[in-house]
Amino acid sequence: MNTHNLNICLIPLEIKWEDKSYNLSLLEEKLQLVHPDTDLVVLPETFTTGFPSGEEKEYVRGFAERNTGDTIDRLKFLAHKFNVALAGSFIADTGGSLYNRGFFIEPSGDEYFADKRHLFTMAGEDKVFSKGHSRMRLRYRGWNISMIICYDIRFPAWCRNRNNEYDLLIAVANWPVARVDAWNKLLLARAIENEAYVAGVNCAGTDKKGFKYDGSSMIVDFKGKDISFRADECGLVYATLSLDRLEDFRKKFPAWKDADDFTL
Repeated sequence: MNTHNLNICLIPLEIKWEDKSYNLSLLEEKLQLVHPDTDLVVLPETFTTGFPSGEEKEYVRGFAERNTGDTIDRLKFLAHKFNVALAGSFIADTGGSLYNRGFFIEPSGDEYFADKRHLFTMAGEDKVFSKGHSRMRLRYRGWNISMIICYDIRFPAWCRNRNNEYDLLIAVANWPVARVDAWNKLLLARAIENEAYVAGVNCAGTDKKGFKYDGSSMIVDFKGKDISFRADECGLVYATLSLDRLEDFRKKFPAWKDADDFTL
């Protein structure tokens, strides 16, 4: 049995809307405060720009990058420098189509990408971005990890952990205070129903439209318990995940064996 723990840190950045340089510099400042034993740092959705609510597609295109652009290059540099994996999302351009693209960058430089599936129609996200068709899946330091982006968490079929394909589900968001109770409850629900850890990070600050974000972020265990430790002096959220405890619970309470089969 794998006895390795996974040490996670969430950084609920106070995003400065549409200022990549500032947000990347802020990230580097925060990484200097992260505990050196940390394996994985998770950042909010579209952390370099903020979520482009209600903007025209051609305006948003001005913030988009390819997977080989400055943002991913900087993330690779920082992942190597601080010896941590970095996960979050950014605005991507592939073949002229725009995507809200999740990334997972390992210290080695290995990279994984997957695009947001459920686009937030109430803010016109579907008019700007194309939707993704596959959920991120990867293996890192002995852990099977998957990732979703913000609105995706409202759709349990998309998040479903079939045959324990993931041990940890990462959820990154720009989720405003007006609806933040739903975000907090959905993190708990996804952990319980999927018998997996869930790490959800939200941004902080106020966007261009005046919507406020309070940085509500937590790490939840497979029983739906918030196991986060909050370092209030620097705004970081930590937890240590145990694969042994997870596997033991799945053996004692194998609800996953009774899950319904379905095809999306």
